[in-house]
Amino acid sequence: MIIKKVELETVCGITSRLPDNEHPEFAFAGKSNVGKSSLINALMNRKSFARTSSQPGKTQTINFYNINDELYYVDLPGYGYAKVSVEVKAKWGKMIERYLQKSPMLKCVFLLIDIRHEPSANDKLMYDWIISNGYHPVIIATKMDKLKRSQIQKQVKIVREGLGLEKGGTIIPFSAETKQGREEIWALIESMMGSGEAVDESAAVQAAELCEGAEQ
Repeated sequence: MIIKKVELETVCGITSRLPDNEHPEFAFAGKSNVGKSSLINALMNRKSFARTSSQPGKTQTINFYNINDELYYVDLPGYGYAKVSVEVKAKWGKMIERYLQKSPMLKCVFLLIDIRHEPSANDKLMYDWIISNGYHPVIIATKMDKLKRSQIQKQVKIVREGLGLEKGGTIIPFSAETKQGREEIWALIESMMGSGEAVDESAAVQAAELCEGAEQ
């Protein structure tokens, strides 16, 4: 995918009205510090365009990035940060749920999991929540570069089993440092752009095959 234009088009807070977009949307969810902004920047071919915060958990908005006037990357608020109050977490949850339930252009939700660790209770809760809202999340296993190549396949299995990933579910290992995994994610997004389905099974198989090759 050749990125010619990137624009932060809409920022939605807790009380904001969701935009009526005409292009496909691809949402990214994950706990604070999992590397969500780094992934989005890599997919946009930009070094620091996606909003980041020096204090995890401070981003309280849903950010819509217009890509080439063809699609949107949707950055959802991070979860699982201990210093965020229960009340704030509840508000974020309602905001994200409203988006998942009411956006007709949402094609896929990418859930980011740190490949180095077993999924946390919050990761599992988010995965189950996305499923309950009618989507089949694609798992992006971030921070791949922190592992030896010989460890990747083992850790992918730990992530798959820890989440209780549904049969046929896709996991794409990704490194913000080397950009490995970016092409696979792009291929998956491009295959779903013109599809009415939330997940294109052939694209999922293609991405899985590419990832398996990277793990050898």
